[in-house]
Amino acid sequence: MNKVFPSAEAAIADVQDGSSIMVGGFGLCGIPENLIRALHRKGTRNLTIISNNAGVNEFGLGILLRTGQIKKLIGSYVGENKVLEDLALKGAIDLELNPQGTFSERIRAGGAGIAGFYTPTGFGTVVAEGKDVREFDGRKYLLERGLKADFAFVKAWKGDRWGNLVYRRTARNFNPVMATAARVTIAEVEELVELGQLDPNCVVTPGVYVKRIFQGAAFEKRIEKRTVRKRP
Repeated sequence: MNKVFPSAEAAIADVQDGSSIMVGGFGLCGIPENLIRALHRKGTRNLTIISNNAGVNEFGLGILLRTGQIKKLIGSYVGENKVLEDLALKGAIDLELNPQGTFSERIRAGGAGIAGFYTPTGFGTVVAEGKDVREFDGRKYLLERGLKADFAFVKAWKGDRWGNLVYRRTARNFNPVMATAARVTIAEVEELVELGQLDPNCVVTPGVYVKRIFQGAAFEKRIEKRTVRKRP
């Protein structure tokens, strides 16, 4: 069993217009840079993207926003992206914001085959609009639906040809849970190793969840910086 693809372009060849895609990462940490760039070059449009945030203006998912390839974004934090802000204010993109814990639990539920769950988070706010509300032990809860997608783009540190994945520190973030919640999970790794080279105790995502894997290149690994005064 060999799930290795030669490139990001080959791995996403069947991603069609209108697809829904989960994209791992938190801020700019642990994002599948090669897959995003390949999708940008492919020009696939009308995408529904499920991601904690949407990159920044010139990097990560931000490059897909600039070219108008994203139709809808489901996420949690969008404060670093001026392009997304402008698109949302103009009504040029469908933006669905979730409390971050609710967002992660929706993905976990989707991967576990759970249709929905009740949470108190968001009750009494705009998040509750149009949702079923129940009372448990004197407290109000909202019904939130599980999230699934056609594809999941995840980034890992190491992987083998069966698709077993190991993550590095905080770059792990949303990647493991998203790997469980898509019809096709595509993993890009920094290092592709032979079978048996990964310590089984360190494998976070078992290969059963991964359909395709390839070794990425030219990782920029940018970080977000907040500048509060003019740099010298």
